[in-house]
Amino acid sequence: MTGAQGQLGTDLQQVLRGHQLTLLDLPTFDLTDRDCGRLITDAAPDVVIHAGAHTDVDGAEHNPALAMAINADGTERVARAAAQVGARLIYISTDYVFDGRGTRPYVETDQPNPVSAYGASKCAGEERALACCENTLVVRTAWLYGLRGKNFVKTMLQLAAERPCLKVVADQQGCPTFAEDLACMIEKLVAHQVRGILHVTNEGHCTWHEFATEIMRRSGQKVPVEPITTADMPRPAKRPAYSVLSAERLHHLGFRMPSWQDGLQRFLNTGINSKSA
Repeated sequence: MTGAQGQLGTDLQQVLRGHQLTLLDLPTFDLTDRDCGRLITDAAPDVVIHAGAHTDVDGAEHNPALAMAINADGTERVARAAAQVGARLIYISTDYVFDGRGTRPYVETDQPNPVSAYGASKCAGEERALACCENTLVVRTAWLYGLRGKNFVKTMLQLAAERPCLKVVADQQGCPTFAEDLACMIEKLVAHQVRGILHVTNEGHCTWHEFATEIMRRSGQKVPVEPITTADMPRPAKRPAYSVLSAERLHHLGFRMPSWQDGLQRFLNTGINSKSA
């Protein structure tokens, strides 16, 4: 598993603790290192879960070469190593491969058209993974949050403790996804032979404003959340306005994720303030 100490990797470690795991992450495993694949071939795993990535969306806009080196070139190294030892590759990707101009949930066969350097690097990573390892599953997810690291839910709770009012964009729609739920689904997919691309998010969708409002309501905060537009809060990287991912293929496989509201409630119930890193 790459990115073992990251937001998703931490939950994957818990979910997969019954399996023999090889945990790879910085500083000993660097996706920009031309020889990083050797750690994978030496371990000779049956499955490689590639969760390691450059995930700083705005940072990637300032340094697109680094994002491409990690998310595309690094992914190719991982994919080639997986293929070399006959392993299955599960590559974690993102809704940001789409331009957000759609009006209905994106399906796996829709043409990617990223509008940011981060999205472009992850899209290239998808292409490299599928091209370099025949037995690859690309898992696209969205709006991920978990116990480890920074994320939108933690940020909203922190700001609610500091400000009398929150301002959150209301013209971007997506699918909030609890990392623990994604990790549990990946465990099921490890035992399944599905290949290609698969969308995996919590069920349902909302705007960032609706998400923030629900965070306040479920956490008992009385701080009002004011809707604003993307133009009111410009950021270096452009975000897709509509990046809802369809779960139709996942349903056809016989799997279903919990609702995003259910995932949020369980996240809040964990007492994140004492467990966050």
